[in-house]
Amino acid sequence: MEKAVLSKSTFIRGLQCEKSMYLYKHHYGLKDEVSPQLQAIFTQGTNVGLLAQELFPNGVDASPPDHFKMQESVFKTKEYIENGESIIYEATFQFNGVLAALDILVKDENGWKAYEVKSSTSVSDVYINDAAIQYYTILNSGVDLRDISIVYINNQYVKSGDVDVHELFTIESVYGKVQEVIPGIPNRIERFKQVINQDGVPDIDIGPHCSKPYDCDFKGYCWSHIPDYSIFNISRLSIKRKFELYQKGVVSFHEIDLEVTSFNTSQLLQVTSELDNQTYIDRPRIYAFLEDLNSPLHFLDFETMATAIPIYDNSRPYQQLVFQYSLHIQSEHGDLKHCEYLAEANPDIDPRKAFVKQLISDCSDEGDILVYNIGFERGKLCDLMQLYPEFSEELGNIVGRLKDLMLPFQNKWYYTPEMKGRYSIKAVLPALVPELSYNELEIGDGGLASYTFTQMVLGQFEGDYQSSRKALMEYCKMDTFAMVKILEKLQKVL
Repeated sequence: MEKAVLSKSTFIRGLQCEKSMYLYKHHYGLKDEVSPQLQAIFTQGTNVGLLAQELFPNGVDASPPDHFKMQESVFKTKEYIENGESIIYEATFQFNGVLAALDILVKDENGWKAYEVKSSTSVSDVYINDAAIQYYTILNSGVDLRDISIVYINNQYVKSGDVDVHELFTIESVYGKVQEVIPGIPNRIERFKQVINQDGVPDIDIGPHCSKPYDCDFKGYCWSHIPDYSIFNISRLSIKRKFELYQKGVVSFHEIDLEVTSFNTSQLLQVTSELDNQTYIDRPRIYAFLEDLNSPLHFLDFETMATAIPIYDNSRPYQQLVFQYSLHIQSEHGDLKHCEYLAEANPDIDPRKAFVKQLISDCSDEGDILVYNIGFERGKLCDLMQLYPEFSEELGNIVGRLKDLMLPFQNKWYYTPEMKGRYSIKAVLPALVPELSYNELEIGDGGLASYTFTQMVLGQFEGDYQSSRKALMEYCKMDTFAMVKILEKLQKVL
């Protein structure tokens, strides 16, 4: 058997960027480090694939002992087919130097059908190309494949009792779309083989392809000549405009010719702020914002979790479920009180009702409630009002008192060069209150907080449980204390 040069994943990688494909094959060690959150996405995809096997139960598994022994799966798959097996998981085929594994291969009264499982909620063009290389490899391996489908998550499914796999998953045939792609497959394969066998790294510059359709995991290598803060950080400047500047040799802010380059007002403020090292403060608008606040002030922040396979009843796939909040309450005289809630990480106990009850109690019924990015907290509260109509009046009161501390920074009423075009709380805090930092925290961002709690709920957490719960509370508390200090800074401006 000819040695495999391409896998399904390297073929898809090559469609995005031949340089990335070459680096993956020859310089794998240059890949960016996989974050815990990204690893969680990979693990979730694996779990979704395993659950989807229940759509076609009692199959045989052709999985290899490890990723480096995929050839064994090819032989196992061939043996299973010859022995009359009709349902094969991780069926693997090889043809023309391409190795392709399929999640589920099924033979029914109409013949062989292929099913590829995705943890997303729709069928993308990437998935069509993915299915096309699978179809090409399977068909040319001697299997008369009659249909090929994508199995994906139905995000309208609401869990009630045990997960119903037939409701959770949507099966969509992509046979017709695959036939449109198939004619170009052989030439693509030959082209990619040539690239992989060439002596040096392909001379491909950075471009929009670095992030489309996926963020490439060799960006750290390919983008090493781009400074940490560059024209690519100009807020809300289209990717097309950014690369137009790059192609003209403009990378740093000091290389921008403002006489020939146009920006909107917000972008121009960011550029001139960097060039002049100047802080911009719109005192009238900040004054109006502060005058509109009513004591006692509440500073509120939620943490949420979301999984492809719903854990709790009355929840949907990927629905953001609240499990934690921090609340600082500041009296009219400046006295500060802290309240918090962190659910027990138990898959059998939905955290939302206890969350709601304590939140209503802690927020009382007077004074404004400051959040950072109002759409998020308001959205979660509206979800809770629908779930628990008996608390709709109290939750509605909380929603009506919400005000967004992000506005002065989003609108650049207050802007410093240190913000680097961003207005998230992680960017604003070090710019305004440099003595406070998330860097010293064990958990320093919302993604890691969500990942940690989710792993705890699923029983997959490998760290110190109590220590990590403490770290979760310290992180969420920092978010609301940061809001207190940011507001103080705005008040001192006046």
